[in-house]
Amino acid sequence: MASSDSEILFHTGRQDDPVPGSIGVAVLNRPKALNALNQAMCETLHRLYSDWEISPDVHAVLLKGAGGKAFCAGGDVKGMVQLLLAGQQDKAISFFRAEYTLNHMLGTMHMPHIALLDGIVMGGGAGISVHGQFRIATERTVFAMPECGIGLFPDVGASYFLPRLRGQLGTYLGLTGRRLKGIEVLEAGLATHFVPSQKLSQLEDTLHSLGPSARDSGSIGRAIASVQEDTPAASELLGELPAVDACFGHDRLEDICAALRQRGDSWAEETLQNLSKLSPLSQKVTLREVREGAGKPLEECLKMEFRMVHHCCAGRTDFIEGVKALLIEKRGQAKWDPASIEQVTPEMVDAFFQRVPQELELPPRAGRVMAKL
Repeated sequence: MASSDSEILFHTGRQDDPVPGSIGVAVLNRPKALNALNQAMCETLHRLYSDWEISPDVHAVLLKGAGGKAFCAGGDVKGMVQLLLAGQQDKAISFFRAEYTLNHMLGTMHMPHIALLDGIVMGGGAGISVHGQFRIATERTVFAMPECGIGLFPDVGASYFLPRLRGQLGTYLGLTGRRLKGIEVLEAGLATHFVPSQKLSQLEDTLHSLGPSARDSGSIGRAIASVQEDTPAASELLGELPAVDACFGHDRLEDICAALRQRGDSWAEETLQNLSKLSPLSQKVTLREVREGAGKPLEECLKMEFRMVHHCCAGRTDFIEGVKALLIEKRGQAKWDPASIEQVTPEMVDAFFQRVPQELELPPRAGRVMAKL
């Protein structure tokens, strides 16, 4: 077990009996930062998962967050921007390399991965959960991909998992940063199960009791089902899906906005208002990213996103402005450049998708994709 002040705590077997057991447990331990990921945490998880994957004593992995408020609120983008402002671009990009490498490892692991999505799950928190086989939401889960609001784009493999959600839901979530709560996360397909938060300790005990059968996905599925209660009533999200499909199926952001204006109901007006606050450049980049990711495997999606983040850190971008406005200076609305979607040229968007030198590409990891979306 790591020391209590470590940013990643871990043990095998039950916490009160940390001996080799069926489940390896990792805990994100930055509760004051809502368990936001930094580079050291990503590298520690990568080493830990690598060791567990070849250990005869570990048959599945369980990941959760400390503090009771968040699973993981994302990557430490504030720290990344502070590095960029200090002229340390290579260090900022190094974080994204570590994060995306971990995302890819999770998507290709040969043992079941179980993420307890209890509390806030945003950005990087999705990258260390959605690519795994089991994602358990609770009534306290709040899930979002809010990157367009900070001048970035949905990353951590979002170009893979967003377009594989039902209809145009992924496009909608990526462009708007809409927050999903509780049962909505299951309805969207981002969670695989819903378990009340008060049952999570019982679930962990049940999982630990599986022994070597924890390597079998069916056994884990039955263990989760054994502690589930009746699923809560359907949310408003399901009723919104026809409107989402009708408005967000276009390949031009201008056409999406036109469809929303033509619809003219309260949902469309609220959606337009939300879009107007976000980076126009990020929105256009995100739309292209989601469309291209629909036809790529996870490995290629992450390679594409790594190229994009290179250009985001080095070229014309709203990333620094967005993080400064919202997280560092906390002055509210950022001053986006360009200020409107009409001013964003195809050349500005194309710049994000240019290749980088071969030695800077994200390296692959052989394996099969475990996530079921």
